[in-house]
Amino acid sequence: MHRVSANGASIPAIGLGTWTLNGDACVGMVSEALSLGYRHVDTAAAYGNESAVGEGLSASGLPRDQVFVTTKVWWTDLAPGDLERSAEASLKRLGLDSVDLLLIHWPNPKVPLEGSMKSLNAVRRAGLARHIGVSNFPSALLRQAIALSEAPLVAEQAEHHPYLDQSLIRGICREAGMAFVSYCPLHRGATLFGEPVVRAAAERHGRTPAQIVLRWHVQQDGVVAIPRTSRRERLGENLDVFNFSLLDDEMAAISALSVRHHRLCNFDFSPKWD
Repeated sequence: MHRVSANGASIPAIGLGTWTLNGDACVGMVSEALSLGYRHVDTAAAYGNESAVGEGLSASGLPRDQVFVTTKVWWTDLAPGDLERSAEASLKRLGLDSVDLLLIHWPNPKVPLEGSMKSLNAVRRAGLARHIGVSNFPSALLRQAIALSEAPLVAEQAEHHPYLDQSLIRGICREAGMAFVSYCPLHRGATLFGEPVVRAAAERHGRTPAQIVLRWHVQQDGVVAIPRTSRRERLGENLDVFNFSLLDDEMAAISALSVRHHRLCNFDFSPKWD
């Protein structure tokens, strides 16, 4: 399994995203993914599936230290005290003593970032999270979070796919030694998969369009991708992207699709994007 090194963390470059997976279906997908070779699972308190993810981890039979587990604190729980309680509740639902990475899921303009970062570091010092980071932070907030954190931040997780240019955030992550974790890495699939540049690369390499796009992610320095699927047959396909490489012109052509600047996840509580 290819890994990304980031401020002391070793993060498997392809992980299983679990947003919208719930109940027995989530348990089964997590367990199946781990049986196929996944070693990175991403969840969040807001997903409402941490218990199911924990069951899937347990059902896999893998030793705890072989799976990189990420969860996140929701934006309404970032005040000092609230953040620590959220982390503890997540661990209880997951059935774990600690997670490998704890992220602030979204920034909250009504909660001073300094207090949130102190609490995030306190969770790390207490051993509840091996590493810490943020998610959905635009550039100015990301720089503030890096400066305010006692421990080096390990990752920023943000929406990223060929239709959305995230070079500014990725650059900040590289400078700080952080990983950039792409969620919604395949956009919505069909439209992106139909792009001529994606289809041409798929034909040239004998791969599926999804594999081409995921290879585009992990071939970028310091980038991790966490595709979500509800179809078990896609699990192996999404993981099988490490035995070929895209050509420089293919990487550039796919990256050029970012002129669309299309964002899927933009909510009332979202920050002002770059």
